[in-house]
Amino acid sequence: MEQPDAWHQTDRLDTEQGKGDPFAAAVRATRMPMIITNPRLADNPIVFANDAFLRMTGYDRAEVMGRNCRFLQGKETDRGAIALIREAVTARTDIAIDILNYRKDGVPFWNALYLSPVVNEAGEVLFFFASQLDVTDRVDAHLRVQQEKDRFEAEVSKRTRDLTEALATQTMLVHEVDHRVKNNLQMIAALLSMQTRAITDPAARTAMQAMLTRVEALGTVHRRLYQSNNVERFDVAEFARDLATDLVRGSGDRIRLHLDLEAVEIPVAKAPPVALMMNELITNALKHAFPGDRPGRLSVTVAPDEAYFTIKIADDGIGMPLQVMEQRSFGKRLIGTLCRQLNASIAWMTNDPGTIVTIRLPREMAGGLEAA
Repeated sequence: MEQPDAWHQTDRLDTEQGKGDPFAAAVRATRMPMIITNPRLADNPIVFANDAFLRMTGYDRAEVMGRNCRFLQGKETDRGAIALIREAVTARTDIAIDILNYRKDGVPFWNALYLSPVVNEAGEVLFFFASQLDVTDRVDAHLRVQQEKDRFEAEVSKRTRDLTEALATQTMLVHEVDHRVKNNLQMIAALLSMQTRAITDPAARTAMQAMLTRVEALGTVHRRLYQSNNVERFDVAEFARDLATDLVRGSGDRIRLHLDLEAVEIPVAKAPPVALMMNELITNALKHAFPGDRPGRLSVTVAPDEAYFTIKIADDGIGMPLQVMEQRSFGKRLIGTLCRQLNASIAWMTNDPGTIVTIRLPREMAGGLEAA
């Protein structure tokens, strides 16, 4: 940083002022355009302009001497930049700024202006010294880069809008499919319900009722998919809430339902087998744990664990007899098949009283599911 009295160093040079002054000679000879203005005169006119300034602007010396340098401004000159220069002059401070100026022939150019006051020992501003540089190439390059950036951002924005609209269309189509599947499943459920009422054989009637609950579980899956904004992921916890509430409500007020559910999202393709498996387990618990009008408590838990999640169905009923655990009913065979498709493990344990069934599943798609 220049010291306040640095200009006094010229006193050490034993030269005459004017033509013999090496600093004046340097200002005259340098290739950098320079001017000096005198704020003590009206309108702060130019009192010195070197040849480089004249070459840059295209004016003759007689055309610039005694004029305020605002003649370089034109219709596209930024009014804000002009105001900043005026503020610097008023405040007697330095300023470095790029400003659009115009040559004598009207051709615009970008001028890198550096303006600095020259102050005497009494604090009076004697002159303003201004160095200038034509930086049109640099500014134009910057503007081209900015224009290219703006064009790129506009293209990205347009592409984003297109993709968003395409995704919205895809979501609408998928929702329409889920809506139609849900309606079809409701129709199938209604037909099964009508057929069930017409069946007199108890075993056949029970089998038909079990099939009806499976169809209704799949209908619940597609209802949730239809209502969701995400067409690729399925929330197991919210489905478990709907399914367990519906099934327990059908058993009357004697069963107390306890839910411990944490959000777990899985690929949509996993939703139907997970739904069928949960339906089988909850239905079995309601059927075997609470015979007759026995009251009890049913607990459904969904909990994430790193790359896996756990589904646990627990009851405090009479417990599952050994022969029931060992039998190969259609429901148990279905659960086994679904576990293999999902690469899941299942454990049946006593709850003292009651039964606990725990299933551990990977969150993401397993290779066996696509092949199933």
